[in-house]
Amino acid sequence: MASIRMQNLVKKYGDFTAIPGLDLEIADHEFVVLVGPSGCGKSTLLRVLAGLEAIDGGELFIGERQVNAVPPARRDIAMVFQDYALYPHMTVRQNMAFALEMRGMKRDDIAGRVEHAARLLDIGAYLDRRPKALSGGQRQRVAMGRAIVRDPQVFLFDEPLSNLDAKLRAQVRTEIKALSQKLRTTMVFVTHDQIEAMTMADRIVVMKSGVIQQVGTPEEVYETPANQFVASFIGSPSMNFMEVTGAGDQLALSDGHRLPGTTDLARRVPAQGSAILGVRPEHLAVVPADEAALMANVDLVEPLGSDTLVHFKVAGTNTIARVEPDRRPRPGDVMPLAPVPGKAHLFEAASGEVIR
Repeated sequence: MASIRMQNLVKKYGDFTAIPGLDLEIADHEFVVLVGPSGCGKSTLLRVLAGLEAIDGGELFIGERQVNAVPPARRDIAMVFQDYALYPHMTVRQNMAFALEMRGMKRDDIAGRVEHAARLLDIGAYLDRRPKALSGGQRQRVAMGRAIVRDPQVFLFDEPLSNLDAKLRAQVRTEIKALSQKLRTTMVFVTHDQIEAMTMADRIVVMKSGVIQQVGTPEEVYETPANQFVASFIGSPSMNFMEVTGAGDQLALSDGHRLPGTTDLARRVPAQGSAILGVRPEHLAVVPADEAALMANVDLVEPLGSDTLVHFKVAGTNTIARVEPDRRPRPGDVMPLAPVPGKAHLFEAASGEVIR
């Protein structure tokens, strides 16, 4: 197995710079998820790792070997694609064995690897079927099996779950996480789905416009976002944001409403300036009316079974609170709410960087 190291890595397409100088280290056996909105550079970075895109600057190491000019076939990586990329005229067994046959491996050794991967992925019953006779989830398992038999140093996954329905995505997501723990192989997984990132990763790399915004464990990225972009992208529903100023020992909203119980936050607001208050929906708690920072006039209610989302406006801004499922407010009701102590965040109004 192997670590990955990128130093000042640059990727351009003509005059457009997709990745303007990226530094990242991925440890041996680590499961890292690259996450961000469409066009942020995460798939480009994966293709650079695979050797499918040339590097325009910087250095890339897999293990101790620099691979800037090493072709894909010699990088000892395996890639699982979004569209499975299976050969339709071959059986599952033949699809999984093909790369090993091209290497000239002995037939018995190939058979052993295929059977082992089939057991890991529970696809032994499908080995003699062709891809068209399989469901989407079964095809994805075959694509993973084809990668596993190669016993690579690094696995790369390019949004492999995006073609699956919600239930199947959750199932295959769990299977990939379990597989990573069994194989103990370095894995890099690309997704735009922050739930996939949170549930699967040892570490998350949040990207925007080819630039890394934050690297950390799922807990670190969720609980201590480095900036407003990370805070808005990680978490579902997204974090609520409100423009505030310091008003003595309290924060005040843009409409002048003061927020009791925000003394610690108010101390951090720049003098004569404003900031952005960020509070996750689950960190807006229902409190007694005399302790409320906000009296929320309910606009919309979304019962989700395990909890309920309550929509309202704060100084004209759409805001969401996640409350217990046994609370059943109706549009027009008033709910007393307050940020959970220690769970709110402040960001610089201009740069979006967190204010500690």
